Amino acid sequence: MKLTLDVWRQPDAASPGAFESYVVTDATAEMTLLELLDRLNDQLVEEGREPVAFESDCREGICGCCGVNVDGRPHGPEANTPSCEQHVRSFADGDHIVLEPLRSAAFPVVKDLVVDRSALDRVIQAGGHVAVDAGTAPDADTTRIDHETAEMALDFAACIGCGACVAACPNGSASLFTGAKLTHLAALPQTRQERGRRAVAMVDQMEHDFGPCSTYGECALVCPAGIPLTAIAAVGKERMRAFLRGRAS
Repeated sequence: MKLTLDVWRQPDAASPGAFESYVVTDATAEMTLLELLDRLNDQLVEEGREPVAFESDCREGICGCCGVNVDGRPHGPEANTPSCEQHVRSFADGDHIVLEPLRSAAFPVVKDLVVDRSALDRVIQAGGHVAVDAGTAPDADTTRIDHETAEMALDFAACIGCGACVAACPNGSASLFTGAKLTHLAALPQTRQERGRRAVAMVDQMEHDFGPCSTYGECALVCPAGIPLTAIAAVGKERMRAFLRGRAS
């Protein structure tokens, strides 16, 4: 299979970038998108040229670091599928594929297809944790949780922090990401004790770095974890709850 790849090349955050075209003549339908980039880089190294910088780690849809824009869509043509699980079989022989970094003002380009997603980390640092004094935490089994609540919390905890929701949103909003974290942590008794303070801190940080949500719904269509659009409601709900309760709990 012959594919032409238009890849965004940018040496660093301070330098301008541009697309460069490459041809891969021996792509196979079974290859993933990242394996296609591996093949391209093998070719570039053999030619004595600079390989394309891109992120990957687990390549199992868990770590969230491999996200790129494929033909203008975060991750690729398959809905709710991470870049590492997008396959070349989604394209036809002779196709042109445009690869560029996730586009958002909150995600500055580090190099080529690599972006800095520290803005998402700052949302978690603001309140996506539990403060429990050492030695005071009860045993895990002493507080019972019904099956439905546990399953719901796990569903929202599945977010891998890839940033595709932000890149897909016309406003660059991180409401799906933040809402998923707030919903997950508000559902469990171990993390519910800081619910109010967490909501205020996380939403304030989110609004500092990201755009507002207009409920376009593009975020849910690209989320590899399948986080539902209902997660967005938690952003306003949890902050209003904190306001009415005086942020204490």
